[in-house]
Amino acid sequence: MRNDYKRILLKLSGESLMGDQEFGIDAKILKSFAEDVAEVYHSGLQIGIVLGGGNIFRGSQATEQGIEKVSGDYMGMLATVINSIAFQNALEGYGIPTRLQTAIHMQQIAEPFIRRRAIRHLEKNRVVIFGAGTGNPYFTTDTAAALRAIEIEADVIIKGTRVDGVYDSDPEKNPNAKRFDNITYQEVLTRELKVMDGTAITLCQDNKLPILVFNMNEKGNLLRLMQGQPIATIVS
Repeated sequence: MRNDYKRILLKLSGESLMGDQEFGIDAKILKSFAEDVAEVYHSGLQIGIVLGGGNIFRGSQATEQGIEKVSGDYMGMLATVINSIAFQNALEGYGIPTRLQTAIHMQQIAEPFIRRRAIRHLEKNRVVIFGAGTGNPYFTTDTAAALRAIEIEADVIIKGTRVDGVYDSDPEKNPNAKRFDNITYQEVLTRELKVMDGTAITLCQDNKLPILVFNMNEKGNLLRLMQGQPIATIVS
């Protein structure tokens, strides 16, 4: 296990939970991801998790559907909470202690996000899932992941995607796309690469927080990555 990482923040998109479905949560994918997190948890790492909500509702869909932007963004935040509850339940099915903290108060199902409490949970070896984004409209869950990672003093953000790193164009559409082993924050911004949104990248750059981009859909990849295998692009 890499000894330079003691605390990580794992960011997963909501779409990654859909599997081959067009909407919602694929139970097999949820179980597979939970198994992968469980493997890493038992290696001794402290883990925070941020999930997107795009499998249920995307704030960007709001204007297309005649919903006002701010209302749409709040709907998207609530979608992330649904995914977070599902992931919490899946992890606890493997006997892993968890806490769900949300940026919007909903005391019947989650704790409010309190930085010191989150860090204490991590120190007590509980997986902490952060729901509802930043709690503010106009900010993505990528930005929420960067913000929470900085707040809990994570060593790295682990961004799980469908491809094995960062490319100069979409490898699913362009078979000649070039993969980067390492790339700087500034190159990501200048090239407008779809790693994370610009606000998230800038937050990571300002706080010298590295990002590892890897294929989460490959079973066991999260553990391989944490063992130091070169299966990710490093953004630093």
